[in-house]
Amino acid sequence: MPIIKLDAIDSTNRYLRKLTNEEVVKDYTTVVTKHQTNGRGQMGTIWNSESSKNLTFSVFKDVSKQHIEYPFYISIATSLALIKSLQSFSIPKLSVKWPNDILSEDKKICGILIENVIKQSHITASIIGIGLNINQTQFEGLPKASSLKLLSGRTFYLDEVLDVVLKNLKYYFNILKSQDYSNLKREYEMYLFRKNKPSTFKDAEGCVFSGFIKNVSVSGNLRVLLEDEIIKEYDLKDITLLY
Repeated sequence: MPIIKLDAIDSTNRYLRKLTNEEVVKDYTTVVTKHQTNGRGQMGTIWNSESSKNLTFSVFKDVSKQHIEYPFYISIATSLALIKSLQSFSIPKLSVKWPNDILSEDKKICGILIENVIKQSHITASIIGIGLNINQTQFEGLPKASSLKLLSGRTFYLDEVLDVVLKNLKYYFNILKSQDYSNLKREYEMYLFRKNKPSTFKDAEGCVFSGFIKNVSVSGNLRVLLEDEIIKEYDLKDITLLY
């Protein structure tokens, strides 16, 4: 698969999207940079990363030859690929904080930003941006952040980790291609952070409430058990998990 290595760029997702507008891009084309100056996370948050310490990359995934009814399964496949990759490096207590932050021991080690390319109402491709904390050890002002080095005590080769992640992305996207949706969803829900535990949330109006995370819907909404045995679904913009 083509891998484009850059010293610095504002955003690997933006670079890859521009590339797709200019030429035909091969499936699994990957753009990786030592330093990203304007990385973005979910809901417009900023992804900060020390230069040359972590993996900051984007992958082009061609899905034009398959019909994906529920785009959230792209997020599921990506999350599971990262979990499987990190397990191979013996990173402990892995979970997915909905929708797709990867945690270890309750600390965030990876963020994912997926931007779908839609033509004639169908998803034809996805640009999958991944920020994975590898060898960074200082996270000023981010008490809930960690890295593979902090968790394992060892220094990692970035290219080795990237190679493993790309192999597992292929593995899980092949499962997605086979339309084995139920097993993908079941495996994803096994790793849901705070599943079936009393948790505190904040809604879009700023109101704080309690509930139990049960699972996700096929469209990717979080399903939460509230008082009086009521299960309510929430979209990403509607709810924040406060731990």
